[in-house]
Amino acid sequence: MRFLFVMDPAETMHPAKDTTFAFMRGALARGHESFHCLPRHIANEGRRVTARARAIRVADAPPHTELGPEQELDLATLGAVFIRKDPPFDPAYVHLTHQLELVKDRVLVLNDPRGLRDANEKLFAFHFTDHMPRSRVTADPREILAFVEAVGGHAVLKPLDGAGGSGVVVLERGDKNLRSLADVWTSEGKQLALVQEYLPAIRTGDKRILVLDGKPLGAILRVPREDDVRANLHVGGRAEQTSLTPAEQAAVAAIGPKLVEHGLFFVGLDFIGERLIEVNVTSPTGIQELARFLGRPVEQDVIAWVEARVNQRRA
Repeated sequence: MRFLFVMDPAETMHPAKDTTFAFMRGALARGHESFHCLPRHIANEGRRVTARARAIRVADAPPHTELGPEQELDLATLGAVFIRKDPPFDPAYVHLTHQLELVKDRVLVLNDPRGLRDANEKLFAFHFTDHMPRSRVTADPREILAFVEAVGGHAVLKPLDGAGGSGVVVLERGDKNLRSLADVWTSEGKQLALVQEYLPAIRTGDKRILVLDGKPLGAILRVPREDDVRANLHVGGRAEQTSLTPAEQAAVAAIGPKLVEHGLFFVGLDFIGERLIEVNVTSPTGIQELARFLGRPVEQDVIAWVEARVNQRRA
């Protein structure tokens, strides 16, 4: 099969960490051809959607990526299109989803373009409030201050469109910066923000559970630095081996069908202290760390699922 990866520049991939790199490696191992393009290289004339793309081969040894000459691909002739563009989910990203929605009836698009538009990675978690910590979305700084008091004087404030831990701050009763933070993160009452109760379990880690077609592939524990509340690996968190608790298994069983309903087939669910924090749908990471802990190429499980899905659609 031929797979197209719509993503950031190929040279930005870290060969030992990047999930997209692992997908390309897994596709190559299973006999498929991969192509790379940037979102701006997608075009459509009527319902015919094309890409100015380059064949790409990846390897664990340098040079890690090898790109062929640019060519035009008709997306309807491919096996699958992987949307792996990192956030922000900005107007250009929205336009990309609209273009790919024109062709998703003729090629598997992972994740579904409409599902990506529907599922803000912070707000989508509110479909599963039974599994969340106490949380509030508001643009009113006064409501943020009241929430901090209501949850015992310790909370976490986040922008709705942030990614990778960007903009996450801890709010504490008595902090002279508290009012200023609430004003800044809401643009003085003009922009929504998410405030959640602080979960002390963050000191032992943030668990990333990778989910494929509604079922867990496995999990990694991301442990923050001593001087940071964020456990994201690219800001200094470290990955440790872990497994799902019974409560987390029950949560994934409840969340999985909703993900599948929206065409969100490869997803990263983040838990702290068995409470759901975020639903990552744009370009979830962690599969390389999971593969090392499990001692096998887990990315090939995803590629095998894509193969089966494509063959099912073609039958």
